[in-house]
Amino acid sequence: MGASSTEFDAEYGADQIQILEGLEAVRKRPGMYIGSTSSRGLHHLVYEIVDNSVDEALAGYCDEIQVDVNKDGSVTVSDNGRGIPVGINHKAGLPAVEVVFTVLHAGGKFGGGGYKVSGGLHGVGASVVNALSEWLEVEIYHEGQVYKQRYERGKVVYKLKVVGTCEPERTGTKVTFFPDAEIFEETVFDYDVLKQRFREMAFLTKGLKIVLRDWRGEELREHTFHYEGGIKEFVTYLNRSKTPLYDQIIYCEGMKDGVAVEVAMQHNDSYSDNTYGFVNNITTPEGGTHVEGFRSALTKTFNDYARKNKLLKDSEPNLKGEDIREGLTAIISVKIENPQFEGQTKQKLGNSEAKGAVNSVLSSQLEIFLEQNPNVAKMTIEKSVLAQRAREAARKARDLTRRKSALDSTSLPGKLADCSDKNPENCEIYIVEGDSAGGSAKTARDRATQAILPLRGKILNVEKARLDKIYGNAEIKAMITAFGTGIHEDFDISKLRYHKIIIMTDADVDGAHISTLLLTFLYRFMPDLIKEGYVYLAQPPLYKLEKNKKVWYAYSDEELAQIISEVGRDSNNKIQRYKGLGEMDAEQLWETTMDPEHRILLRVTMDEETSSELDLTFTTLMGDKVEPRREFIEENAKYVRNLDI
Repeated sequence: MGASSTEFDAEYGADQIQILEGLEAVRKRPGMYIGSTSSRGLHHLVYEIVDNSVDEALAGYCDEIQVDVNKDGSVTVSDNGRGIPVGINHKAGLPAVEVVFTVLHAGGKFGGGGYKVSGGLHGVGASVVNALSEWLEVEIYHEGQVYKQRYERGKVVYKLKVVGTCEPERTGTKVTFFPDAEIFEETVFDYDVLKQRFREMAFLTKGLKIVLRDWRGEELREHTFHYEGGIKEFVTYLNRSKTPLYDQIIYCEGMKDGVAVEVAMQHNDSYSDNTYGFVNNITTPEGGTHVEGFRSALTKTFNDYARKNKLLKDSEPNLKGEDIREGLTAIISVKIENPQFEGQTKQKLGNSEAKGAVNSVLSSQLEIFLEQNPNVAKMTIEKSVLAQRAREAARKARDLTRRKSALDSTSLPGKLADCSDKNPENCEIYIVEGDSAGGSAKTARDRATQAILPLRGKILNVEKARLDKIYGNAEIKAMITAFGTGIHEDFDISKLRYHKIIIMTDADVDGAHISTLLLTFLYRFMPDLIKEGYVYLAQPPLYKLEKNKKVWYAYSDEELAQIISEVGRDSNNKIQRYKGLGEMDAEQLWETTMDPEHRILLRVTMDEETSSELDLTFTTLMGDKVEPRREFIEENAKYVRNLDI
């Protein structure tokens, strides 16, 4: 809850707010500050305000944040922290709160003594949200009074004023903003995107309660996230669709060289490595020094234990990191005063001290855990040895494929009908279920730029198979060879032979299952194809309407209803419901689904900031456990439109 006024003045007063530069550039170049003006950038506005409240929680002054998506589409973020200072900042001659909302890079995060650790990545937070909002209002509860100020497109509408009173012990900040339609491509917030992000934030900040409410629909949607177990509960949550190898969550925490380290992990019966790194509660999809420190400590500690306890024979080689991480779910969370981010997208931690800190904390505590839990150590090492053997078998299969390719100039799969153009930018490949639809597609296609790869039946579910099985699967091998990139550690996107990979399946439940199997494979083994925007889903029509020798195609029930209302409802209407691609002749397939002038393609995208949720979704849908899958479908079914069963 709120702190006393003397503590407030000492810790976080108006003069702790430092000013670095002005605001003008934000509206001109919004992408520089929030990444993009798409849906992703829009949601960043909420995160920026919530991050400021989370910083209060990290500093020990706030334990509840409420986020409301209001009926009018604005968002309100309230917390019970100390409240942004209302006193005059002497450098600016303005109330500190006005400086925070109108001056870029102003805040308590730039060495002014306000915060030791801060989540706001660039420290641009409040002022950028203000600059990119049609209007923004801030209310502050402080010493029994309620202060308020309003801005429009970053400009002050009225000076900070007292608008009421509150209980003397109540402290906190409430910010309401409405995103600017002149800036953003869309201004509608997605409840599920916010839900995923706030669940993650609550896991990473032990004890913090985040309440999310959406008032826009007929019924209130509401979720409360509150985890006393912090990242230990995060691991349990991510493993809920899998069967854990052992009951305990391995948890290590400590401080080294000014870096606070927390690690939680547990192995399960799957074959993928789900390791997530966070710095000051911000996800680092590209990893960095904290993840390197984790990996080296994990590999060394398990190998040392295995040798010491004769779980590896002298003749056997050491386990590799990837063997030990098979089926591992791990969260590495570090708090660091001045994080340095690298890479083009600033998603990789560069601080060298983080590597040593994570390595040191994990090595010493994991060694003790393994000594005290020999059964856990034995099970994990046995699973790792099996992974090592599978990896060796996969390497032999891969080498064999490579040798064949080198000797055989016609190494593309026999069933692939390739296109004649050799410039990948012009080329696209249709992955089609079944030979009959494949035949129509081969006849219909533009032979210069469109390649067709028919698949027989359902491909292997990679969630339930080790690497050696995957390399042995004919359908998967055909795709790997056709794409040209290789998979896993051999993956090289510069060798991609087609810049559009189009999954074309029937518009029914079986077709949806095949699409999901294909997307699971691509997500697990060639995720960069999705990240770089090369993967698409074709949209075949659901209906054909014929009247007086004229033909219309409808891609949804709504579109069919619209066409009928335009042409009139009478006995001359012949409506055909397509159950599968095979029901269309080549000409119809070209017109509706393959002609670049008229087709509808859906690009498959992934948001790396919520990649833990994406992993969980794939595991829930494709894993062995029935109960989580049933819960997922029940929870999400009411939000799905045009579900065709």
